[in-house]
Amino acid sequence: MTQNNEKILETLSPNERKILPYIGEEIANICKKSNLDKVSVTRALGYLENKELVKLETIKKRIIELGVNGALYKKKGLPERRLINLLYEKKIISIEEAQKQSKLSDDEFKASIGALKKRALIDLQKNKLIFNSKKEEITKKSLEEFFLESLPLNYDNLTAEQKYAFESLQKRKKIIEIREEKEIIAIPTKTGEELSRKNLEKKDLIEQVNSDMLAKGSWKGKKFRKYDVISGVPQIYGGKRHFVNQAVDYAKKIWTEMGFEEMSGNLIQTSFWNFDALFTAQDHSVREMQDTFFLNKDEELPDKKIVKAVKEAHEKGVDGSKGWGGTWNEEEAKKLVLRTHTTCLSAATLANIDKKDLPKKFFAIGKVFRNETLDINHLFELTQTEGIVIDKNANLRHLIGYIKEFYRKMGYEQIRIRPSYFPYTEPSLEIDVFDKNQKKWIELGGAGIFRPEVVIPLMGENIPVLAWGQGFERIIREYFEIADIRDMYKNDLNKLRKMKFWMK
Repeated sequence: MTQNNEKILETLSPNERKILPYIGEEIANICKKSNLDKVSVTRALGYLENKELVKLETIKKRIIELGVNGALYKKKGLPERRLINLLYEKKIISIEEAQKQSKLSDDEFKASIGALKKRALIDLQKNKLIFNSKKEEITKKSLEEFFLESLPLNYDNLTAEQKYAFESLQKRKKIIEIREEKEIIAIPTKTGEELSRKNLEKKDLIEQVNSDMLAKGSWKGKKFRKYDVISGVPQIYGGKRHFVNQAVDYAKKIWTEMGFEEMSGNLIQTSFWNFDALFTAQDHSVREMQDTFFLNKDEELPDKKIVKAVKEAHEKGVDGSKGWGGTWNEEEAKKLVLRTHTTCLSAATLANIDKKDLPKKFFAIGKVFRNETLDINHLFELTQTEGIVIDKNANLRHLIGYIKEFYRKMGYEQIRIRPSYFPYTEPSLEIDVFDKNQKKWIELGGAGIFRPEVVIPLMGENIPVLAWGQGFERIIREYFEIADIRDMYKNDLNKLRKMKFWMK
């Protein structure tokens, strides 16, 4: 053995010594012969590759496995097997009765007839199925049955008969499925081959020093295994909260530090709180199915006094306004929806607040639902952060100040506020921030001062209420460098592990 090889031997860990004689074999065989699990073997192979004793190659395999229906058919038999057993007993039977007695679905029944006709086991005459073969014929297993019993199989190793059965079964729903599998192949280098034939028993090399060895001095005169401090080691990922939840916690911290109290409520709300209490007209397009998820259920409305006041605001107006006119429909207000915003919580808060406690500040952050088409900037389930300030002395400049302070704390320097329109605020504002990743202005949400038609029915008098609501995913996407908002919830484990912490 060369001096260089002797030095390499001194660096081998116990697991590397165990697997070195078996390199070149499949991972499963190495595990079995070395009595190590797959993770330990794979890790040891990586160390051997760093020492240039093996070369690792990854090959892809296509493994054919049983699908959901396939697992059921393997246990109970293919649909054609159940149908032919019935026909053997009945000899002649109508198609309708055959399907009824076989308890097969439409797809299963049609596939079964096709399979049996292909094998010339049945005839079809005048809407009847006729058994026309010998008993010996039906007892023989079909290629498809043999194929199911032999799964899982490597697609690349299929015989001609197996390929025929595979193609036949693949045309049918969920009987078989293909899973891609990666396999690591370890090819020994010349040095690796030489060392694999040597005596790899541990030669009194010390792996680590413990307190007993230090006390007795038994480490003296011994050889220590050499460690490679340059080679990479497997990365360890500790447990952590989802990055969106990290940012949510931080946003809650901002609001509470600014003196806000948290509002909470159900994801399912009546149209009354979601729309009517916020002075959204009952014929407004936002209430249509294209924008809102409606539930097939109604719920009784709250205090009749509030309902009457909201009805009057819609039909006749309040504080000099004309309202929306027409007739306000109480049944329409009873319809349940998945809340489209957290502003419904603000409405309920106004209805229940004691005016003696004013001024008050509230915030909410939670899931809302919109019947949106998924794209780079839109989700149908999203998070919204909501805030209201109830103060007789509040004004528009205060509102702008709150908004800018919140976004400054969330890490945005370029904030643009422009006039807009919302049914329940006047004046109304649109909030944009400059996204450095996309290099363009991104709309995050709306704000404004609640209209008298919202406040008076809920509080009995027109008290200034500053209000705003923004899409939270859009707020945090720049920090996490996410260009496509859909990537927020794809739950790719590798990406989640590498995602940076929220450190604002």
